[in-house]
Amino acid sequence: MSKFNKIKAFLVLALLIGVQALQAQTQEEDEHGVHGRSEEYVAPTDPQVLEKLDKWGNQKFGMLIHWGVYSVPGIMESWNLCSEDWIERDSTITYNNYKKWYWNLDKIFNPVNFDPDSWADAAEAAGMKYMVFTTKHHDGFNMFDTQQTDYKITNGPFQNHPKANVAKYIFEAFRKKDFMIGAYYSKPDWHSQYFWWDKYATPNRNANYDIEKYDWRWNKFKEFAYNQIEELMTGYGSVDILWLDGGWVRPKETVNDEVRAWGAPIPDFSQEIDMPKIAEMARENQPGIIFADRTVHGPYENYQTPERKIPETKLDNPWESCLPLGNNWGYVPNDPFKSSTEVINNLVEVVAKGGNMLLGVGPKPDGTLPLEVVAKLEEIGKWLDKNGEAIYDTHAINDYQDGNVYFTENAKKTFAIAMFKDGEELPKTISFSKNLPSENAKIKLLETGEKVDFKIKDGKVEISLPKEIRSAKNSSGIAFSIEN
Repeated sequence: MSKFNKIKAFLVLALLIGVQALQAQTQEEDEHGVHGRSEEYVAPTDPQVLEKLDKWGNQKFGMLIHWGVYSVPGIMESWNLCSEDWIERDSTITYNNYKKWYWNLDKIFNPVNFDPDSWADAAEAAGMKYMVFTTKHHDGFNMFDTQQTDYKITNGPFQNHPKANVAKYIFEAFRKKDFMIGAYYSKPDWHSQYFWWDKYATPNRNANYDIEKYDWRWNKFKEFAYNQIEELMTGYGSVDILWLDGGWVRPKETVNDEVRAWGAPIPDFSQEIDMPKIAEMARENQPGIIFADRTVHGPYENYQTPERKIPETKLDNPWESCLPLGNNWGYVPNDPFKSSTEVINNLVEVVAKGGNMLLGVGPKPDGTLPLEVVAKLEEIGKWLDKNGEAIYDTHAINDYQDGNVYFTENAKKTFAIAMFKDGEELPKTISFSKNLPSENAKIKLLETGEKVDFKIKDGKVEISLPKEIRSAKNSSGIAFSIEN
């Protein structure tokens, strides 16, 4: 071999080694989420958790119930207590006086018409299969009989009611209907002196003191949170989901661009509450319980929870879109609600992309659901009664969408769901070019169970829509089952 060829061979070998090293580095970085990929998701390994997570993933549709003292004046939940730029309050009242007024709402919160069975009836009528209830929001007011503080529903005008411990009876009402039960718990607690200490002002959502300097105080807060979660895990029956909100309370090393995008100041200290200890205790008492430590990517975020949005594309990790029925999570008078058609459209898109949808509703201060909410839930349920086979117990496929047609699949069938807006006139045929059936496929209209005519031409299928279906008004979506 000539000297030139030896040098050339050496350079090629060096280049190959360099490329392999770069590929190995890139793979390692990707596995650890350096590039911010969805692989930040850490799948659980506990067989009981995996079994429950699989069951949860087949439920598809759930109810998120925000209820607390904020329902009394009918305002946004908790956040008016937070002194950040995006919060607007009555300018005629000082901040400290506002906080006193807000925290004294417990003196008049008296939901005398509280009837959790009617809530469960409404959720069942909507076709929902699981629920998540706010046992405590960021304001620190407890909707269960905690022994860690007197700021709770069982220490006010409602305390002598036979169902004063409302969380217990809400869980029981939904459990009787075989719902999976989720306990929402806010990790921050703005009412607690161990989180917002009166010694200092409260400039934002974070702990308002240096928790490294006053570590004894933060340790008391960690103890407080642990004890409250232990109460929920031991005194409220079987709980399937621990839904932890307040993602800014987290280990500092887990802070990422997603957290920075919230716009809230990020403190120099780590606001962690010892999730390994909490998780161990929770799973000792509730084997297989799913954790949703929201936005804190890692072993305690068993499913991810995009809020007020639907991901742009299909996600392969377990996930759930949290969407309020109105503009607000809790009860606000005259809140404009989404139409049942819009909710159904959202549900179909979410399921086609591989997720679950958790729909937020807010009970009134007297303990009842607004009649308009009950009516909309019933409308949604009527559609699911006829078309639920295309939603429940299905999974996403790669070609999940073709225009206004979404696709889902189970072990035996593919489903095509054509979605329409309120008042949109239905066409004579439904067409799509993805997931084409075979020439001898059996296609049924789920709404009636009847076979429909179709033809395949130029790489597209055209399914004829029966006249009686087209003449119906306000059809939210037309679902077909396809058996090849």
